Amino acid sequence: MSLLVVGLSHRSAPVSVLERAVLAPQARGKLLQDTVGAEPAAEAAVLSTCNRIELYADVDKFHAGVAELSTLLAQHCGVELDELTPYLYVHYEDRAVHHLFSVACGLDSMVVGEGQILGQIKDALAVAQEQHTAGRLLNDLFQQALRVGKRAHSETGIDKAGQSLVTFGLEQLAAGRDVEEWVRGRRALVIGAGSMSSLAAVTLARAGVGELVIVNRTLERAQRLAESLGARAMPMGAVAEELAAADVVVSCTGAAGLVLRAADIEGALGGRGSGAAAGTPGLAVLDLAMPRDVEAAVHRIDQVRLVDIESLADAEANAPMAQDVEAVRGIVAEEVAAFGAAQRAATITPTVVALRTMAADVVATEMARLEGRLHGMDDKQRAEITQTVRRVVDKLLHAPTVRVKQLAGEPGGAGYADALRELFDLDPQAVAAVSNPEQERQ
Repeated sequence: MSLLVVGLSHRSAPVSVLERAVLAPQARGKLLQDTVGAEPAAEAAVLSTCNRIELYADVDKFHAGVAELSTLLAQHCGVELDELTPYLYVHYEDRAVHHLFSVACGLDSMVVGEGQILGQIKDALAVAQEQHTAGRLLNDLFQQALRVGKRAHSETGIDKAGQSLVTFGLEQLAAGRDVEEWVRGRRALVIGAGSMSSLAAVTLARAGVGELVIVNRTLERAQRLAESLGARAMPMGAVAEELAAADVVVSCTGAAGLVLRAADIEGALGGRGSGAAAGTPGLAVLDLAMPRDVEAAVHRIDQVRLVDIESLADAEANAPMAQDVEAVRGIVAEEVAAFGAAQRAATITPTVVALRTMAADVVATEMARLEGRLHGMDDKQRAEITQTVRRVVDKLLHAPTVRVKQLAGEPGGAGYADALRELFDLDPQAVAAVSNPEQERQ
């Protein structure tokens, strides 16, 4: 079996495609079950964020696996396969490992170095575990990806190479000014109370915004968030009224349709009167939703500065790369090599265990035969002879089994397991029994 990932992200697809190819949280379990139910796949996990959807699987056939995973992604994302295919990327075996480790470190994020992706990878693993679709390979892979991401953040300054999407978006709105200075005294409206909206509200509150209002479809969630920040909570129906008094708007609702249309913004600007902060005409809007919350036509309104996912991607592409990025790339390369070696070495473990089991059986058989010939042995003598024979066998097997594990961990080392089975005439079924996780736990 081999690791395969098929996906699309902000690097491969335009926003117009990404905002339609959305995988609802409740659809992830069905996608995973359908994936492992397909013939080529034995394990599956899905990483779904606002700007990427990736399906990971352990497959036994490359071409059949690519075809099946691509079809399943299209079916569950609601985009026709022929429309989705040009934007899909495929990574296989070590390249798939390299991709996930790079994602975990923030190298593939819209804002380089952002740390939120680690939580999303953790969630992806948790869902796969809940659905019982993550076996040994994907459990090892995702857990190692989390460790690699944490290592990159602790050993380098990758965090400084980019900020969270919220902070980066506010910096784009501030257009070169210090964010804290820019938001001071302003009225901010946050639409939504999910993880990204909550992060935006916290960031604005810490930056010293003059007034903060949170609106959400579920008022109770908005109230809980508002109480922790000293803000006001309002129902979704109050958006138009609050919009007229706002200087800064951040929206990230996860709604299927638009939340703010150009006509809504124009109406708010026409009725704001003296409500805006002194010296700050117009409206600054940050749309972090995918699909977008704010109509693209808002870009054409003179008094409005709109920053959305698409413009953030353009801004990040022009940002200078820090030396820390190169350091993280080195960490990723090192960890990919180590993971590959560990996985290759693990393939020979069942053969080594089967060999040692066979040796133990030989010792037991020969000791039983010896006891049949030497009737006068007492328990002490029997234990001493048994221990001596076992020690001889262990010493004979130690060097070759240690060396074969080392060799198996090197590129092209998969054949050593076959050689060991052939040399010692090991029963393939005995090796297969050791490979069974259920038997390993017994």
